[in-house]
Formats: sequence, structure tokens, C-alpha cells
Amino acid sequence: MKGRIADMLAAQGKHISFHTPGHKKKGADITELSYSDNLASPTGVIAAAQADAARILGADVSFFTTDGSTSGVYAMLRALRSGGVGRLAVPVSSHVSVLRGAELAGLELVPVAQEFSCGIARQPTLAAVRAALEGADALLLTSPDYYGFFPELANIAALMQAQGKPLVIDGAHGSHLHGTALHASGYAQMWVDGVHKSLPAMTQGAVVSAKGEWAARLRESIPYFRTTSPSYPILASIEYAVKYPRNERIERAAEEAKRALGALENPDWSKIVLPFGEKSGDARRYLEARGVYPEFDDGNYLMFYLSPATKLRDLKKLVRLAGRLPRAAVRDARLERAAGGGKTVALAPRQAVGRVCAQTCGLFPPCVPLLFVGDVVSEEAARRLAGAVSAFGLAEGKIIVYEA
Repeated sequence: MKGRIADMLAAQGKHISFHTPGHKKKGADITELSYSDNLASPTGVIAAAQADAARILGADVSFFTTDGSTSGVYAMLRALRSGGVGRLAVPVSSHVSVLRGAELAGLELVPVAQEFSCGIARQPTLAAVRAALEGADALLLTSPDYYGFFPELANIAALMQAQGKPLVIDGAHGSHLHGTALHASGYAQMWVDGVHKSLPAMTQGAVVSAKGEWAARLRESIPYFRTTSPSYPILASIEYAVKYPRNERIERAAEEAKRALGALENPDWSKIVLPFGEKSGDARRYLEARGVYPEFDDGNYLMFYLSPATKLRDLKKLVRLAGRLPRAAVRDARLERAAGGGKTVALAPRQAVGRVCAQTCGLFPPCVPLLFVGDVVSEEAARRLAGAVSAFGLAEGKIIVYEA
């Protein structure tokens, strides 16, 4: 691994530790020392690495975080609040960190309507964004989303500029796109790059960036949501990932694989989304038994996540194995709303069908709510939650619903 931070760690001389961490071993996992700089107030290699990242990512300022994209989302939302934003327009299918961060920041959320097609919440239209902005001071978009789709970035950015309202982007799944017309930096005032997702950084490595007047507000907000004991290996990997070159060979191979496998036609080469319907669980288990692990199984689709570090031979194995598997029709989870309140009870998903949801829940990943408070639990939602490998918002696998 190369980079300013990695070079600093590699130059470490004789080292007897009377400091944290407790393992007391010489190596990359150190604390803030006289030679290692300090993420909270960097003046050395970390400052230089963050400045490099800002130039590469098209920002005025960029801040590394070893607490994942979630901490970057929280920092952006706090920055919005300190900048006078009170109501934030947000698509319904936003990541759960957006919902929680808005609550922490004291922001009122204005939902941006989304249509469902083939089991997926599609990116909001320009008309839907315009309607939501009538009651909002700012807009947060997810770009790309978890299935590799993008909003109308240029048109929406022009609309935001015309109204004088800030646009922020949860780009956690789009860091591999920097330097292209699809990257968040071309449109947003603040955005997050989850470099551990689609670039070769260690888990929890992310960068949050800003332009213009929002740079100072983000600088003031980011310390609230970063650990005071950051991992130096993760910091070094963030810098390495941001500076990692494109791999056009694997990009071309990914597009060829999509066509060969009948994947969803999405604009993001890094996300191969295969429709299996109710057979998705069987397909996942078959692949896992042969050492192939997808990013997630949402009960309809298996999503396979690539990066510039993906090996061509591994992609060929995926095509060979997945291409032989049977598929079923994809189903939409059409939801109804109903009044609910009072006491709650935890029921197994099948038993909860027809009841009113009392606690937001969904599959993990992609960590997007499948049911919100007030949604009537549908048979399709229950099926997907019952078959989920992992979920959030449930109580020991049960859905929290109102008793009556």
C-alpha cells in the first residue's frame, strides 16, 4: 500500500509502546504520536492526504472518517441544520442513517415520492423533487442507489441552484465514479464517498466532502461524529483507495457479464443485479456453498458488488455459476397505510400480515426501510423479512405491530 500515511507508518523505527492500543505491538496500529499526526487537528501527513483527496474528489475540503459513511451523513445533516435548514426533502428509500441523522440534527423530513418497479424503489423524478421542495429548504439524494441507478442529477442540481437551496448526496456507493460525470462532486454542495464499498479501502473507511460556504460548516460538524481514536490502518487505506487507478478492463468485463446473465440494465458497472424472485434464497445458498458471496439477497434480487480490485477470474466464475440457476418472477411489495397506535406486540412475519407496523424495519443490507411505522404489513414484505439473512428494526426476527 502506498500513500503519505502508509509511508509514515512504514518508516516507524524502534518502538517501545507505553501508549494505547493495549496490544503493545510495533506496527501500523498506533495512536496519535509525535510523528503520526492527529485526525482531529491534522497538520502533517493526514492533512496532506486529505488535501490530496479533496483535489481528486473535486472538493474544497475532504475529511477522512474511520466510522463509515454513516458518520459522514450525520456530519452533513448537522451542517445543514447549523446553516439554517429546518426541513429536508428526502426520498422514501433513503438509508436508515439519513432517518436517524435527521432526528439527531432536529431536521424535519419531507418525503420525496418514489415509484416502485420490478420490486425496486426507483429514483425520484424531477417533478417529484420539485413538489417536495415546495415544503423543504434542502434536498438529500442517494446517488447511485443500492441497485446502481441515478437520479436526474444535472436537472435536479439546476433546480436547486435556481431555488438557492443546497443539494447534498449520500454517495456511499459511488466512490469509484470520481472523475466521471456521474460522481456526486459535479452536483452537490456536500457529499459522502464510501471508499470501503466500491474502492479498495478497509471496512469503515469513508470521506465526506464539501464546496463553497458549506466547507466551513462541515469542518465544524465532522468532529461530532468521528472517533477520537481513529484506526491508522483504515486511514492509510482511505488514502490508498482514493488514489487507486481505474480498472477499465474489469469495467468492460462487468458490462459483458451483465448482458450474459440478464442482469438489470443499470448505469453503474460495479453493481450486477440478478432477478431471482422467490428463488433468490436458493440461488444465494447454492453460490455460497461454492465460495461466491453476493452483497445482498433482498428476496427478489441478488446483488453482486464489484470494484477496481475485482479479479477477472472471479467475475468469470460468477458468470459460469449464476448463469445456470433457475429464476422466478420478481414481485413488488405494494404497501398500504393505516392508522395505528397504542400497545404493540412482536409477531413472526407471517403472523403480522395485515397488521399495522409500529417500528420501521428492513433488510440489512441495503439497510433501507421496507416497512415504516403506519404501513400495513403485506404478504410480500413478510416473505422478504422472513427470508432475510439479516434485518434491522425487528425484535428477535419478529415485526413490531400495533395490537389493534
